[in-house]
Order: sequence, then structure tokens, then C-alpha cells
Amino acid sequence: MAMVPSFFGTRSSIFDPFNSFDLWDPLKDFPFPSSSSILSRENSAFVNTRIDWKETPEAHVFKADLPGLKKEEVKVEIEDDRVLQISGDRNVEKEDKNDTWHRVERSSGKFLRRFRLPENAKMDQVKASMENGVLTVTVPKVE
Repeated sequence: MAMVPSFFGTRSSIFDPFNSFDLWDPLKDFPFPSSSSILSRENSAFVNTRIDWKETPEAHVFKADLPGLKKEEVKVEIEDDRVLQISGDRNVEKEDKNDTWHRVERSSGKFLRRFRLPENAKMDQVKASMENGVLTVTVPKVE
């Protein structure tokens, strides 16, 4: 057992698993067309918008994490064919020519999520609220 090196027992300047480091990305400089690349910076907000949907005895409840957005920047719409649509736009931070960016990981751009609601949803009584960057949409159910 003494011959197995311990990476987690003591801190080492050679390898620290808790330290952030960059990995080599073999596709980083590959010429993908930006309009069709699903993981482009413009589409990353769409990909990363996570929404939970739970059904209670009284309603269908949707919760979306939308950090940094105001309720005015988010749209909640119901389409005729029983589709709940949640959309919005995360703006790109303005760049200053004097700034040096070391990493850009926060997503920006437009996002859109759609959910077909079941027959027991009261489409005319949908309520939405936003608190601390969490959007909650409540769709009451027919009793």
C-alpha cells in the first residue's frame, strides 16, 4: 500500500484535483459554421435552460432557473394547441477594449422551451411569477 501514490491525502503543487485547470479541446479551432453549431455561444443559453415539471393534485408546476434575468425579459405564452412556451433573451455583456477576458462561460442569447400540456390543464388560468432568478409557472388542473 505504501507504493501507491496518494493524490488526495496531501496537497501537492504538481497535481491538485480541486484546482481549476483547462483541458485541451481538439475541436476548439475546427471551422464549424456558427449558424449550425448547436453548442455555439449564441445557442448555449438555449441548451442550458433547465426546467422542472411536476404535477400535483391541483396543478402542473414548471420551474426554470433563469439567473440574472428580470421578469420583463421572459415571456410565458400559451398557444392554441395546448402548448406552454417559455422564452427570453440573455444579453451579451458589453466589451470594453481595455478589458482582458480570461474565460467566458456564462451563456447568453435567446432561449425557447415548449411543453405540450395535457387535457386536464386549465389553459385560461395560467399564472407565472419570478423570484430570485427562478420562474414558476402554475397551470391549474380540471377537477
